[in-house]
Amino acid sequence: MQTLTSLTRIATALCIASAALSGHAQTWPDKPVRLVVPYAPGGTTDFSARLVADRLNQLTGQSFFVENKAGASGTIGTSMVAKSAPDGATFLVNDTTYAMLPSLFAKLPWDHANDLVPVTTLAVTPVVLVVAANSPFKTAQELFEFARKNPGKLNFGSGGNGSSTHLSAEVLKKEGKLFVTHIPYKGAGDAMVGLLSNQVDLLITAAPTAVPQVKGGKVRALAVTGEKPLPSLPSVPTFKDAGLPSYRVTNWFGLAAPKGTPQDIVDKMQATVSKALAEPAVLERLNAMGAQPGGMKSADFASFIRSETKLWGDISKASGVQPN
Repeated sequence: MQTLTSLTRIATALCIASAALSGHAQTWPDKPVRLVVPYAPGGTTDFSARLVADRLNQLTGQSFFVENKAGASGTIGTSMVAKSAPDGATFLVNDTTYAMLPSLFAKLPWDHANDLVPVTTLAVTPVVLVVAANSPFKTAQELFEFARKNPGKLNFGSGGNGSSTHLSAEVLKKEGKLFVTHIPYKGAGDAMVGLLSNQVDLLITAAPTAVPQVKGGKVRALAVTGEKPLPSLPSVPTFKDAGLPSYRVTNWFGLAAPKGTPQDIVDKMQATVSKALAEPAVLERLNAMGAQPGGMKSADFASFIRSETKLWGDISKASGVQPN
């Protein structure tokens, strides 16, 4: 009898827990939700977060707000989210750099494989090679030729050591046999400011960071990744047309949640983001900035991150980037 009573209590407890879990998505979001961008404002990660947060506010009637926690190639903000309560109130806005971190740091302050749950992708973008509007280089070929003949005389900006803008440029250096010096900043937005103020000579950055500056006449775009020119920059040649067909880097941006976040909340967030990204106004904004909408399922995004982590690990080793 005592055993049956114990089993009954266990079964009751399990039923209560199951009911509580199944009710998460019905009530979520029931309080403000922060989207942590682990970089300074102004880059494409920040742009993607704010674009989606605005639509989530309207779709859910709850407050979704962006919080920037920059530093250490995004590890400060990422670590904060990894250690946050798994209650659906905090999400990380991650990007290509996230897949690079294991190959850049000997030890991370969280378990990269397990402490964050991939939720969905926000956007995928090509990268653009840009120089200041007053740069003497009018074409990518001119810049490449000068960099090869004048080792160390040009420098490039990035969003920080190990950031996607850093390693994307390292790949360009390797593929183009270019000799340029790295100048790190705290984010892609700050790196763009460095370019505008002529502190650096060139920048490889995601299209949404570059397009407004190009259209505003503040920078000159020399080449873009992809099979064809961007509709938002129709006169800018592809790297293939610029004589470097092997350069094929793209950037992605997504959301992740702390380990233990209920799956029904993860699924509801993915579905709501997908709905937001399908809205004509959002699609128009993304297309104008040279980006394509995301919306990937959680399991697919997890598989994608694993493959990206391996890819960038291999690139880091080939580029000679040493873990800190």
